[in-house]
Amino acid sequence: MAEPNASTPAMIEADGLSKFYGPFAATRNVSFRVNKGELVAFLGPNGAGKSTTMKMLTGYLAPSEGVAKIAGHDMFTDRIAGSIRLGYLPENGPLYPDMTPFSLLAFFADARGMAADYKQTRIEAVIELCDLKTVVHKAISKLSKGYRQRVGMAQALLHEPEVLILDEPTAGLDPNQIREVRNTMRKLGETKTILLSTHILQEVEAMASRIIMINEGKKVFEGTVDELKHVKGVDGDIAKAFYKLTGAAA
Repeated sequence: MAEPNASTPAMIEADGLSKFYGPFAATRNVSFRVNKGELVAFLGPNGAGKSTTMKMLTGYLAPSEGVAKIAGHDMFTDRIAGSIRLGYLPENGPLYPDMTPFSLLAFFADARGMAADYKQTRIEAVIELCDLKTVVHKAISKLSKGYRQRVGMAQALLHEPEVLILDEPTAGLDPNQIREVRNTMRKLGETKTILLSTHILQEVEAMASRIIMINEGKKVFEGTVDELKHVKGVDGDIAKAFYKLTGAAA
């Protein structure tokens, strides 16, 4: 299986990450790295431990064992420095429904201590990138799920992070909305390092340079799309490969 190029800087590192809740292991000894400029898909069935792993990588959860790093910063001991380099979009990310996209972005810009000129420039840039111009002064509670996802993406991009961790950014969207979010991610992939959790295998095939797959809290595959297609007995079908590697438990 393909391993990332060790000579390229690692921007996301999981080293033996485990998270225990009493006797239950949500993840166990998960290790991988995502190098600068890669878009890596993070796959697994519901309950496999993807979101838990992502939360440990962002510093939102402390690991029971192991180390999570963003751009070389330990997210347990040096979280603030790592967070400056990181944009995170959780699944169903929390938004303030009574705010507008503009007021929400202004709030986060102030929370990050952005200077006034830079704040205005960045708000305008992410509104353009995420195509929010027509709803920028409308209450978030009145927006469709597709637009709310775009607002979450704009918030994650506001401070120009080098690293993006996106947890199911197209969950619950219709095909047109999925296409729009996918186009945005393609643009971002030109300049960012991205770890993308998704259940939509067409997205993986179209965009990912590598795939990391976990099942029951353990890594079960790491390699390219082509290598996944050549898993024995799947006949070039990544959906079959996904089931072969994760379906036994189901």
